[in-house]
Amino acid sequence: QVQLVESGGGLVQPGGSLRLSCAASRDLFSIYTMGWYRRAPGKQRELVASITGGGATNYADSVKGRFTISRDNGKNTVSLQMSSLKPEDTAVYYCNRVPSMPRAWGQGTQVTVSS
Repeated sequence: QVQLVESGGGLVQPGGSLRLSCAASRDLFSIYTMGWYRRAPGKQRELVASITGGGATNYADSVKGRFTISRDNGKNTVSLQMSSLKPEDTAVYYCNRVPSMPRAWGQGTQVTVSS
């Protein structure tokens, strides 16, 4: 069973930046398309960015041009660089495979964008 551990969240002012990281426990990580998801208060979890094993990326319209997803297959990590953050980006952020593995959800990392 893959274990995923997210880190890097915090409180940031609007317009600020944060970098999230996700560490995976298994070396099969490199064959998966990985994604960053988020769940905002009162909303369903949504996929905001994904990256294939080969590095092709895709973004939700709401974050396109502001977020950048990357991965290091050798270290089994996937990162999300977030810039020009908005209050509506406030959410708990999770990483998981795309499509998600139901038993692999971690605790997530809280991102709060507020002045």
